[in-house]
Amino acid sequence: MSPEPPKPKDPMKGFRGVMSGTLIMEAITVALALPVVNKLGGGISTGTGWTVIAVAVLLIVTCGFVKRAWAVPVILALQVVLIALVFWLPAIAVLGVIFLAVWLWLLWLRRDVARRMAAGTLASQQPQP
Repeated sequence: MSPEPPKPKDPMKGFRGVMSGTLIMEAITVALALPVVNKLGGGISTGTGWTVIAVAVLLIVTCGFVKRAWAVPVILALQVVLIALVFWLPAIAVLGVIFLAVWLWLLWLRRDVARRMAAGTLASQQPQP
């Protein structure tokens, strides 16, 4: 009986880890903006404060669902919510713009990996010597 060859690694599994890590970093960054909301946004108990808290919590909750097909649209919608806060607190909107750029870059990377995976050119898909 010959040993089974190892299963090829799934690059998208690693990418989901990157997505989860990015969501956690973004949630921490958004939560760290709460003192700014408290000082410049009228307080944490205002609509702006509760919105920032809700977005931070939703970013953390979304970590558990990055495997789902609807996770990316939800993540992008959360970025739009942060950007929409420009009318109440521009500092929070800047975070939304920065993280939107990060997410667009990550999605471009994911598309590139999927393309290379379909073509069979990933390093993990090459025969082992």
